[in-house]
Amino acid sequence: MVEVRILEEAEEELALLPTSERGAMQNAFAKLQELGDALGYPHSSQVKGTSLRELRPRRGRSAWRAFYQRVGTHYFVIAAIGPEALSNPREFRRMVAIAQKRMKELEMDHD
Repeated sequence: MVEVRILEEAEEELALLPTSERGAMQNAFAKLQELGDALGYPHSSQVKGTSLRELRPRRGRSAWRAFYQRVGTHYFVIAAIGPEALSNPREFRRMVAIAQKRMKELEMDHD
């Protein structure tokens, strides 16, 4: 079992999701915690061109994604939550960029 940490800003984004989607996202967090790197497609996939992965609630049928990254060997960090790429490509790219920025800030805080 691997620890899943959710950045405060991502917690705020999670709170904005519809109740049913928030529950699906929390179930996806639990799967990530239980399976770690073994959590594969369709539950998780690599965000192309980045070091991030996207958590895909409801086996990818949710319109929402959590953008996360492994930090060391001990835990994953959920850096942002946003829409999936096909439903809102512009916002997807924006949230990926925000997640990357947050992860970079996190790395700098720990140096």
